[in-house]
Amino acid sequence: MLNIILLGPPGEGKGTQAKDLVQRLNFRHLSTGDILREEKEKKTDLGIQIQRYMNQGLLVPNEVVLELLRKKLESLRTDCEGFIFDGYPRNIQQAENLEALLAEMGMQIDMVIFFDVTEELSVQRLSGRRVCSKCGANFHITNMPPKQEGICDYCGGSLYQRDDDTPEVIKKRWATYMEETLPLLNYYEKKGLLYRVDATKPKEEAFRDLMNLIRNLKK
Repeated sequence: MLNIILLGPPGEGKGTQAKDLVQRLNFRHLSTGDILREEKEKKTDLGIQIQRYMNQGLLVPNEVVLELLRKKLESLRTDCEGFIFDGYPRNIQQAENLEALLAEMGMQIDMVIFFDVTEELSVQRLSGRRVCSKCGANFHITNMPPKQEGICDYCGGSLYQRDDDTPEVIKKRWATYMEETLPLLNYYEKKGLLYRVDATKPKEEAFRDLMNLIRNLKK
C-alpha cells in the first residue's frame, strides 16, 4: 500500500490533481476539506462549529479533523492500493498524529508532494471558483466557465461562491498556511519524503510531473 500526502498553500490545485490521480490509480482520495464540508452540511453541533471556523478562514481544531479522518480511513481502507491525503496534515503536530494513527493501522507515509504556487495566483484561482449546489462540481469564471452562467453543465444546479473563497478570507488562509504549514516542508525533507511539483504550470503539465514522481516511487 502506497500512502501519499499532498501539501501546498490554498489555490495550488492539488485537490483537482488528486481526483485525476484517483481516476488513473486505485487510490482513495481523503480530502479533509470535503470531509469537513460533509459534516458541516449535516448541520450537527460539530458541523456548525466547523462552519464558523471556515467562514473566518481559520483552521478547524486538530482533534476534530483527526477523529473524522480516522472514521474515513476505517471505512475506506479495503480494496485499494493506498490513500492520497489532501489537506491534512497542516502542521507538525498533525503530522505526528497522522503517523501515530497510521502506525496503529499498520500503515505509513511513503511520499509527500509539495505543490508550489504564488499568493497572487492562489487568490486569482480561488476567488473565481464556483461550485454546484447539487452535485458539487467545480467551475472557474475565467479558466473553466460553465456553458451557461451560474448553471452547472452536468446537473443543471445553481453555482455559488463558497464563503471561504473571497479574496479577504483567502489571504487569511494564506497567512495561516505560511505560519503553521510551511515548517512541514523541513519536517518531511529531513525524513527524505519530500518531493516538489511546480503548480504554476498548466494543469496537464503539473499532472505529468506528479505521475512521474509516483511511478518512480512504485518501481
